[in-house]
Amino acid sequence: MTDDDRLRSVLAGTRVLFFDFDGPICDVFAGLPAPEAAKQLTVQLTAQDETAGAKASQTDDPIEVMRMAHEASAEVGRAVEHALTAIEVEAVAVAGPPTPGAVEALKAARASGRAVVVVSNNSAECVRRFLDLHNLEGEVAAVIGRPSEQPHLMKPNPFPLIRAAEQVHIDVTNCTLIGDSLTDIQAAHAAGASVIGYANKPRKAALFAQAHADAITEDMQAIADALTAA
Repeated sequence: MTDDDRLRSVLAGTRVLFFDFDGPICDVFAGLPAPEAAKQLTVQLTAQDETAGAKASQTDDPIEVMRMAHEASAEVGRAVEHALTAIEVEAVAVAGPPTPGAVEALKAARASGRAVVVVSNNSAECVRRFLDLHNLEGEVAAVIGRPSEQPHLMKPNPFPLIRAAEQVHIDVTNCTLIGDSLTDIQAAHAAGASVIGYANKPRKAALFAQAHADAITEDMQAIADALTAA
């Protein structure tokens, strides 16, 4: 079976599509680089907890800095998470256009009668801001962002996917997640959903295959085409 055949097969049995946000829909930190965002958050974290700040200085992932802030204390975590949300909202405003093929995939899903839910470890605020900026809010039935002040419930935890299924009143096993990270694959497996790995970097296709993604694509347009064919 070819990659396109697998893609069509997975989508044919899907009633609701979950789209991860950063990658499949938007390159969140294209205009405001993630390392710079992480540095801003680390400065804030260091001012409140030097030990946690020193640990955070070793990563260039702003979401990981937020996780470390929550490990330091609930109060520090809350403050850094609030700052991260503000940075994400700023970042999507300068992120540029949607991922090539994303708009077509969203529209094809809706045209095929399938609901779309965005399920992201980014804030719901930044997702909604981006959708609004690009007139895509009408293509999406719901947005599930990271659980406030509960980073342990972010993907790879299945919680966001289960919550997303509840939002559209469907069993999660009838849903498929499109994601570009191993945490997406892991979350889908844990929830009982199908998963399409979006391999937007060459090394990812092999990783997703090893993680037993149900289908793999390097092109969001291929998802739009498969939905149209289905």
